[in-house]
Amino acid sequence: MTTMSTLKLTAQQKPTQMSAVQQRRNKLVKRIWEQMELAKAQQTGTQYTATKFRTVVDRETGVRKQIETSKRVKAWWFVTESGKLTMTVRYGTKVLELAKGKQAVEVGAQKDLVSVLEVIKTAVLAGELDTAIENAATKLRDGFKG
Repeated sequence: MTTMSTLKLTAQQKPTQMSAVQQRRNKLVKRIWEQMELAKAQQTGTQYTATKFRTVVDRETGVRKQIETSKRVKAWWFVTESGKLTMTVRYGTKVLELAKGKQAVEVGAQKDLVSVLEVIKTAVLAGELDTAIENAATKLRDGFKG
């Protein structure tokens, strides 16, 4: 018996591209992760700064290079007039409709924020917010056509 015969071999190939639905889910999950890091930093009293890479051209040499810059992350949560902590979920600049006519989640206390974000992240990965993400993506695309 050869070593390779102990493995279960298949004829599957790696997909060359990811579906649009999965790309949107991944984009939203990344933003939720940033919100979780921001919430954790606020709870510990530290500062969270997200970074991104930008391509710049050196004026003297004309060479393009990538530099790492800080990115502004706005909190999705706010305190309502009644004093309760509330959070919205955003896809780009659009607020997602989480249920029919409801765009916000009542969090309660600052310490519960990370656990609420974990629940939303799980829902996004399970595909529960796919229609809301699709609606927001369509609205964003339509804004560029004008």
